[in-house]
Parts: sequence; structure tokens; C-alpha cells
Amino acid sequence: MQGGPEVGATAWSREDRECMALALQAARRAAGLGEIPVGAVLVLDGHVLAVMHNLRETAGDPTAHAEMLAVRAGGRSRLDGATLYATLEPCPMCAGALWLARVARLVYAAADPRAGAAGSVYNVVADARLNHRLAVDAGLMAGESADLLRAFFRDLRSGPKSGAGCGGAATEGCPSG
Repeated sequence: MQGGPEVGATAWSREDRECMALALQAARRAAGLGEIPVGAVLVLDGHVLAVMHNLRETAGDPTAHAEMLAVRAGGRSRLDGATLYATLEPCPMCAGALWLARVARLVYAAADPRAGAAGSVYNVVADARLNHRLAVDAGLMAGESADLLRAFFRDLRSGPKSGAGCGGAATEGCPSG
């Protein structure tokens, strides 16, 4: 997991930095629960609507990604003008939810070269065939996010083997070797 190239014209504001710091705090909480450490913060008109982290394993729900939970917690079917901050580039499911909710801007930390849908593998959020596109800014606090993810998977691989996935409960994005 790398920071990836800057996708949009990026001059990080104080709000950008503060919101990504909140997302990283949420990601650390996820790791403490044995969840893949991904956090997301949803902001509209300067107000934080949601701070969420992955809960796939805890909830037994494959759709309980941080971004999906943040959009749901946003409390509206349309989030025109909102910004979503995520510690990892969203997957196709989450990118689709951002598109459907009409989120205006996505800021993500680390690129996801295996499942990213904001430019790495797919580009759902900027697909000209769709009726809405998000502004995307990538790389804010990418190193910190990537380090957190690498440490999580390193610990998961070195932990006690239970026969499930990579030796632990969380297996999303599980490295195969």
C-alpha cells in the first residue's frame, strides 16, 4: 500500500488535516477490535456528520466498511456538497455508495492497488459514463495510513494460526503469501 499519486490539485486545508486525523484515529480503533484499520469521516458544510471505522467482522456484515457506515450515518439519501475522508482508497462498493449519495469530494490517504475504485484499479468516482463525478484528492497522511495497514497485516500473519484466512478473524484484503 502506497500513498499513490496526487489525483487532484491538492493544497491541504486545516480542515482536511483535522478530518484525516480523525479518520486515522477511527482506523486505530478498528485495529484494536481486530478489524482492518480503515477509518472514514463524513463532513458537510464544516460539520462532521459521521466518524466510522470498519466493522465487517464485528457486525458479521461484508458491507460494514468504514465509508459505507459513514454514508449511512450521514442520515440523508443525498449528500450534495459533502466530503468523505478515508484512510484507504475506497473499494468499488464504497465508491458506488459515494456516487449514489452524490458526495462532492473524496479525500483518501493510501491508495489500494488491489481493489481501489478511485483511480488505482477502477475509477468509479470519476467515470464519465455516470451522471455524477466526485472531486478526488489523494495522499493526505498516506504514509501513516499505509504504515498502520502494513503493521496490522504483519501482526495478523505472525499471530496464532486458527485455520481461518490469514490466521485471524479479519480477512478482507488478506495477502495471499
